Amino acid sequence: MTSRLSFMAVVLALLTACANTTMAPAVSAGVDGQVPNANQLLGQLSLPPGARLLSDQSLIIGSGDNWVGRVVLDVGRNPDTAYGFFLESYPPQGWAVVSAVRGKTSLLVLTRQERTATVELIDGGLLGTSQIVLTMAPRNATVMLPKKP
Repeated sequence: MTSRLSFMAVVLALLTACANTTMAPAVSAGVDGQVPNANQLLGQLSLPPGARLLSDQSLIIGSGDNWVGRVVLDVGRNPDTAYGFFLESYPPQGWAVVSAVRGKTSLLVLTRQERTATVELIDGGLLGTSQIVLTMAPRNATVMLPKKP
């Protein structure tokens, strides 16, 4: 019984220590919250003009053209321009548009070689700023399709 109580006390202490630990952002930012050189992190992936990378909400694993993760961008008050940017500038770079949905929350799915990019654009409305969540992942060619019943 005593060993069980000791074990529970150790587990509780570890959980408490983990709860009080703050994690550093995965992307180091400058004083203004912007990443000093986004091209170094994202490779040749172009971003809409005026887009500001929000490092505290982004998670980038790797760098250059092989990075994976999530990039959150503040695109200001013009979501239509940002949406058009992805539709017009990515296909000439070799990206194929798989799916495009336009609305208050717009979604684009693009593929190139062995990579998939998902672009989620959240319209900020009249008073807010719009954001883009760009998720980059490897495309898995060995996905098993479900069998028909």
